[in-house]
Amino acid sequence: MPPLRDRREDILPLARQLLAEATIRLKRPIEGLSPRAADQLLRYKWPGNVRELENAMERAVALARVNRTDFDDLPEEVRQAVPVPSPSGHVKALEEVEKEYILAVLALNDGNQTRTAEQLEIGSATLYRKLKKFGAEAGDGEPDSS
Repeated sequence: MPPLRDRREDILPLARQLLAEATIRLKRPIEGLSPRAADQLLRYKWPGNVRELENAMERAVALARVNRTDFDDLPEEVRQAVPVPSPSGHVKALEEVEKEYILAVLALNDGNQTRTAEQLEIGSATLYRKLKKFGAEAGDGEPDSS
């Protein structure tokens, strides 16, 4: 199995699964990752692979002061990670990163815009505007192909 750094698309789903397992193990009512924490997980290269991600999620659950893990709950080395360049060596534009992140969260919520807006901590109107700008059809989480 390739390392996490080569499977960036697997990081957030795996992190959410490991977070859920840690909440049960530690008996903490944590509902998920803040958008800032999720973004930072994607920036880190994960040299320790899945075991390191598992330890990071357990630490985040243990340190969380509210019902959602945040940037400050992540290990220091993860908090200090810088954006990962694309294979071409260029750092993606902020708008492209935002688009990918919003569409990924929308897909995780099966196209439910209300849950997606809540998870992203933005208003529903803001989410709708961004989806329209990105060319995504309302509710499907996939780019508009027409």
